[in-house]
Amino acid sequence: MTSSLLRKLRILFSSIVLICFLFVFADFRSAVPEKYINSLLYLQFVPSVLKYINLMTMAAGGFIIVLLLTLLTGRTYCSFLCPLGIGQDLLSRIGGRIKRKFGRFGYKKPHTIIRYSLLVLTLGTAIFFGLYLVTLLDPYSIFGRFMTYLGEPVILLINNFLTWVLGKFDVYTLHHVDIRGFVPVTYTVPVLFFLLVGSLSFFKGRLYCNMICPVGTLLGLISKVSIFRVKFNESKCTRCGRCAIRCKSSCIDFLNYNIDVSRCVNCFNCIDVCPEDALSYSFIGSREKPAKTEEGRRKFVAGSLLMLSGITPGTRSQAQNGVPVPHSESTVKEPRNFPVCPPGAGSFEEFTEKCTACSLCINACPNNVLQPALMQYGIAGFMQPVMDYHRSFCTFNCTVCTEICPTNALKPLLLEAKKLTQIGKVFFIKDNCIVKTEKTACGACSEACPTKAVYMVPYEGNLLIPETNVDICIGCGHCEYACPVTPYKAIFVDGNPVHMAAAKPEIKEAEITSPEEFPF
Repeated sequence: MTSSLLRKLRILFSSIVLICFLFVFADFRSAVPEKYINSLLYLQFVPSVLKYINLMTMAAGGFIIVLLLTLLTGRTYCSFLCPLGIGQDLLSRIGGRIKRKFGRFGYKKPHTIIRYSLLVLTLGTAIFFGLYLVTLLDPYSIFGRFMTYLGEPVILLINNFLTWVLGKFDVYTLHHVDIRGFVPVTYTVPVLFFLLVGSLSFFKGRLYCNMICPVGTLLGLISKVSIFRVKFNESKCTRCGRCAIRCKSSCIDFLNYNIDVSRCVNCFNCIDVCPEDALSYSFIGSREKPAKTEEGRRKFVAGSLLMLSGITPGTRSQAQNGVPVPHSESTVKEPRNFPVCPPGAGSFEEFTEKCTACSLCINACPNNVLQPALMQYGIAGFMQPVMDYHRSFCTFNCTVCTEICPTNALKPLLLEAKKLTQIGKVFFIKDNCIVKTEKTACGACSEACPTKAVYMVPYEGNLLIPETNVDICIGCGHCEYACPVTPYKAIFVDGNPVHMAAAKPEIKEAEITSPEEFPF
């Protein structure tokens, strides 16, 4: 095929894929059903591999389709299906429009040692030490972090501005949404990778894909034996060099009629620009010269980013809900032993091995209780989701995170099972409770507890004080979030390293009886 139709089809298809991913991560109203999200994630390479290793079922075998597609067509995955790759194409095009010299590439020799060393290092650490490098370098996870930490706040700012504008005209189609913030240090990785990937894309096209990305390197190896590929017709070629200038992978050596198929991402720009129709995408023939070389020369150029200012966690007023406001700060630090990982994880060990920190669950959590971890799980679990009950609580009737996880790090749970999954246990610190310290009636924790694992018992005079039943506690954190004392809570949840089954709470009949006759 020599027609520019190939390029148009690629742009159309990749645009649809990118829009779908943007909508998923920007969906703060949870309008997209989980089944459609799972369908979209099915062909994402690393999440599919991890899910298949865990489940050993073809229902999670999207990566096999990607491998077969690569054997047949070359690295079409990188241009058609990878949201990070499609985003790089967009940035590269913008760079070429702003300053055309930045969009002109030309053939360059590859950094073979760097790209294959990173691939071996990533695979080796994944096998022997865990998924930390996979988490950092997986293109889908990088894209997910971009959207969750940097993209969603911008979308919410736009939404809130439009809400304010429409409100002036008494139009209330939209509603204000609080912009959540994370611990500042967790922005380090997304920002650094945004600068790295963004600047390389802006100035150097697909250099990141062909030098650093382990998925790109692996698929590039397979594409060396692909059946269809871009190739030269030497009898037509005039060696004008237009194809090499347009090639964002810098993989076309037009002087020697060589195309490095391990770096070619099948964007078809070269076919579109060739005035002689000397390039085509077709079945590899015996006369075609094999690709010999690979590309790359890295240049780190700082980009621009200022989207973090003004992102602050939502605050709440205890007094508005009838909860007493403490007059002094609590003094006893919460003796936490373990963090609380989301329901469906099974255990810390299982969870941290499979989670790639893509942040999709953090983004999708309707109650914003999931936050990126710092060192709660250790260095290997940096930026993986952890429950933060000082910010929010796990909704009793919600299983969104378990349904949306692309790697099966969070296994799907029926709602009935989730309500009996104990992810942590409640502990009460009497010396922090304002019932004791300030002789003030409270009971916020008891009122919030959905299983009544926290209940009130007589204390002094007419005062009641909390007491706990850890057997029926599921560790949802509602009590901890409701507790008004700061900085240390009077009641908190300590995580279970291995999730357990909670006892089913007893449902007691109401002791209040109705009078025989109504008093009115």
